Amino acid sequence: MTKYVRKPDWLKIRLGGNEQFTRTKTIVESHCLHTICTSGKCPNMGECWSRGTATFMIGGDICTRSCRFCNTLTGKPLPLNPEEPRNVAESIRLMELKHAVITSVDRDDLSDMGAGHWAATIREIKILNPQTTVEVLIPDFQGRLDLVDQVIEAAPEIISHNMETIRRITPLVRSAAKYDVSLSVLQHIASKQVTAKTGIMVGLGEAEDEVYELMDEVLAAGVSVLTIGQYLQPSRKNIPVEAYITPEQFDRYKTKALAKGFKMVESAPLVRSSYHAERHV
Repeated sequence: MTKYVRKPDWLKIRLGGNEQFTRTKTIVESHCLHTICTSGKCPNMGECWSRGTATFMIGGDICTRSCRFCNTLTGKPLPLNPEEPRNVAESIRLMELKHAVITSVDRDDLSDMGAGHWAATIREIKILNPQTTVEVLIPDFQGRLDLVDQVIEAAPEIISHNMETIRRITPLVRSAAKYDVSLSVLQHIASKQVTAKTGIMVGLGEAEDEVYELMDEVLAAGVSVLTIGQYLQPSRKNIPVEAYITPEQFDRYKTKALAKGFKMVESAPLVRSSYHAERHV
């Protein structure tokens, strides 16, 4: 029998619906773009879109992996859209973003796993929006650091790669990614003097000391920005929530992380990787 944990009151979500929300939605749809906001059923979409911010998802909306926590479609992706880098850059210009966040599906079907497309998108954004800072949330590229270098060379201000969860739970929820491979990607990013960022979910059955162990390992790898949020089961096919972590525990995680040496920490039930990302530059 499937375990069900009742959702607490502190996880109520404010839905967006103002004029700015509608404008953001129109810009995204008119350029045939995908966002992780909709694909991942992000609980902050109403708030962020109402502020005129969105996290663009490049490489299509079909992922080659099938992680048990993620709601993105899995299957055989379509060919890359060569117009996508320009369309993303143009949307950012129309939205007048000061800080843009880009992520992608995993494209293990491609010889370069989408790294060239990533680099082209960052370059187009910087050409059309020279005053906009860029944050990218990249896949692990199967640990191919030469592909990570293609992203680094395009010069985004922040490069993020999510650990997602603690070491013990990683094999249970990530279909292909490995804990130590993700650590090596983050260490490589930091070694190039780029701001390295990572995010994790809690509520998957982790112990508090396991979260602190992860903090120590990513800090040692050179990560300076950390986000911690509550895992929310996006659909019945995804892994169920083991526990809803209290706001007080999130505060303790933040206090501990800052004391350990992280420069910036976002820790709250509805925090996601790109939540308030403009603060992290």
